[in-house]
Amino acid sequence: MNHARIASLIVFVCLASASLARAQQSPEERAKSNAEQEKRAAQWVDSLKLDDAEKVTRVKDVIVTHLKAVRDWHNEHPFTAVPEGINPLSGKPLSSLDRQVIADSAMPKSVHEALMTGLRKDLNDQQVEAILDKYTEGKVAFTMKGYKAIVPDLTPEEEATILGFLQQAREQAVDFKGSKLISAIFEIYKTKSEQYLNSKGRDWKAMYKAYTDAVKAKKAAAATTNPTT
Repeated sequence: MNHARIASLIVFVCLASASLARAQQSPEERAKSNAEQEKRAAQWVDSLKLDDAEKVTRVKDVIVTHLKAVRDWHNEHPFTAVPEGINPLSGKPLSSLDRQVIADSAMPKSVHEALMTGLRKDLNDQQVEAILDKYTEGKVAFTMKGYKAIVPDLTPEEEATILGFLQQAREQAVDFKGSKLISAIFEIYKTKSEQYLNSKGRDWKAMYKAYTDAVKAKKAAAATTNPTT
């Protein structure tokens, strides 16, 4: 069998699996899920307090379309669609989470492009970031706060570089369904951030240990001062 026929067979199997997945979801379940996506999008757009009803509708529709596309792709491509194997960087077996990240990351790039183009058509940069923060549960600010606590003397250059990594993580993570997968994408960029700090002459492991040791010591001191009854 030639490569073209093999590729065609793979596409056919994927499409058949997707159709089967949709068929297994009852109309009631799909209607409930669609309503949840509509509600989420409406809440996110309402938080922007836009004063243009038509703009509100357009932005909401762009988000709903994207949320449904991400949901459908995720549901139709479980981790079992990715063969077991090893991580080429670590040599360790791929976990179920690794395989789901791979499956979800194969979603057509046009889905992401449609979201970003649609948002930027009606929103300014700050508003676009606000929507991406809604998708990713505010992880950029939360993670940046953690870095500043662990490395209180971050230079402006270091802070800007790490912020850039986290913003990249945020935009990529919007195409993944659920907190675990979103966190997995952020872990990629957190590793980049920590490698960057090491390249600037810092010792990330030592700084992290010093921080956690200080937190533990503070908790222990508080427990001694105010013992529970």
